[in-house]
Amino acid sequence: MKGEVFYAKIMLFGEYSVICDSMALTMPYSHFTGELRFTSQEEYTNYELAIDSNRHLSNYLPYLKELQEKAVLWDKLDLERFEGDIRNGLYFESNIPQGYGIGSSGALVAAIYDQYLINPNKKRKILTSMEISNLKEIFSRMESYFHGVSSGLDPLLCYIRHPLLIKNKLQIETVGIPRDKFGPNSAIFLVDTGILGKTGPLVKLFFERCKKDDFLDQVRSVFIPANNGCIENLLNGNMEPFFSQLTELSAFQFIYLPEMIPDHMKPIWEAGLQRGDFKLKLCGSGGGGFLLGISRDFNLTRKYFRQNKLELIPVFKNK
Repeated sequence: MKGEVFYAKIMLFGEYSVICDSMALTMPYSHFTGELRFTSQEEYTNYELAIDSNRHLSNYLPYLKELQEKAVLWDKLDLERFEGDIRNGLYFESNIPQGYGIGSSGALVAAIYDQYLINPNKKRKILTSMEISNLKEIFSRMESYFHGVSSGLDPLLCYIRHPLLIKNKLQIETVGIPRDKFGPNSAIFLVDTGILGKTGPLVKLFFERCKKDDFLDQVRSVFIPANNGCIENLLNGNMEPFFSQLTELSAFQFIYLPEMIPDHMKPIWEAGLQRGDFKLKLCGSGGGGFLLGISRDFNLTRKYFRQNKLELIPVFKNK
């Protein structure tokens, strides 16, 4: 099999708030990739992991069959060929870390859809906003197997491989991110918390919190405006108001979503709120995995993190 290579994703803004119909901004991250392959003892990264991946695909197959039987996927997949390929050793060769909030399951779902879509005319064409929304709904149903509930944004981004602006549930469009507006020595980066996150329980917790009026009021009056303000100012290149809104967003997550931040990272997160050079925010559902950081002075920020025995992974950095 010569399958497509699919990138990881980073949701720059919109984690959790998009559940309440905020805007979201997501981008591909080519540092981590995944692709469908067949097992071979002559050519592999880790044969045992390949066998384990093959087993997971086998367990996933009945779920896809059920979706197709209920006619809720809209686009028909060749699950008979998929089943035969699984028997022949199909697996997902990936270096995208699982439980780190950067789209490991999204890349897998995108790869399966791309490889087994029966109508090839629907592949890799210029998509209208409505077609993108329909594709998001298909991916939402396919990925819900892994998390209990899924917006479909991760596999959509992995499939399209271009930054996406989600204005609302029906308006999704590709955008460009003006990196040159960030200023010299600025950066977006990842920091590894060293522990795995579990999406399902944390999303469930957020839904439970939203049933309380006082929490939902804060989401609507503080969280969503700060999130949307970050996106709008970033895309328009307005960096001073962007960093102001980013501080509000980071502070909200620190105060109202403490379970999503690993305890050993809370002092560093709080330090970022007090310092002028960087801010931290969730990357995905949180609880572990990566945190996302944005720095106005990456050299100073990296020095601070190294003092705390933490290395940073740049997503992009301006000279």
